[in-house]
Amino acid sequence: MRVRPVSFDVLVEELADRLAGAGPGRRLRVAVDGAPAADPAALADALVGPLRVRGRPAVRVSTDDFLRPASVRLESGRTNPDAFYTGWFDEAALRREVLDPAGPDGSGRVVTRLWDPVTDRATREPYTVLPPTAVVLVSGTLLLGAGLDFDVTVHLSLSAAALRRRTEEHLRWTLPAYARYGDEVDPASFADVVVRVDDPRRPAMVLDPS
Repeated sequence: MRVRPVSFDVLVEELADRLAGAGPGRRLRVAVDGAPAADPAALADALVGPLRVRGRPAVRVSTDDFLRPASVRLESGRTNPDAFYTGWFDEAALRREVLDPAGPDGSGRVVTRLWDPVTDRATREPYTVLPPTAVVLVSGTLLLGAGLDFDVTVHLSLSAAALRRRTEEHLRWTLPAYARYGDEVDPASFADVVVRVDDPRRPAMVLDPS
């Protein structure tokens, strides 16, 4: 495996160049996948401005706003890694409200937030009408390998040691879920872009993940 160290700013600019040139003349659905310790939301947020400068309006979506109700996702307990792996995120709603309408045959009308994780209540926002060349940046965890339709996939990769070290104490019960994700899905083996983020100050682009 060959890697090329880059700064975060260079990573953002290079990704923005790649995304701006992908799917010219049509909408683009992009997954930015990674454990919370990898902070995929920060990378997705940082891409918004550079994409707009390049003529691609960007819309942000987070899987944190597409959770299942607590009564469903916590049915097996608050710290059950298997339930977290298979049942916390409402993938059907993400597909219905974002990915399908943002697709090539979709209406272009998306809902960017469906559930408030703090109040555990529906918070369906008004429809956002996507411009014809919009880039929809979906950040979250366990995003790949579930049959969700993305046009470009970015995976932020952490070694097992870095994941343990950088995962906050109250989230360490999720670590077995990420180990299972690595074993069963192995997102780093097929994502379009893989970035090693063991040291967040020095990300590294994986040049030949296969």
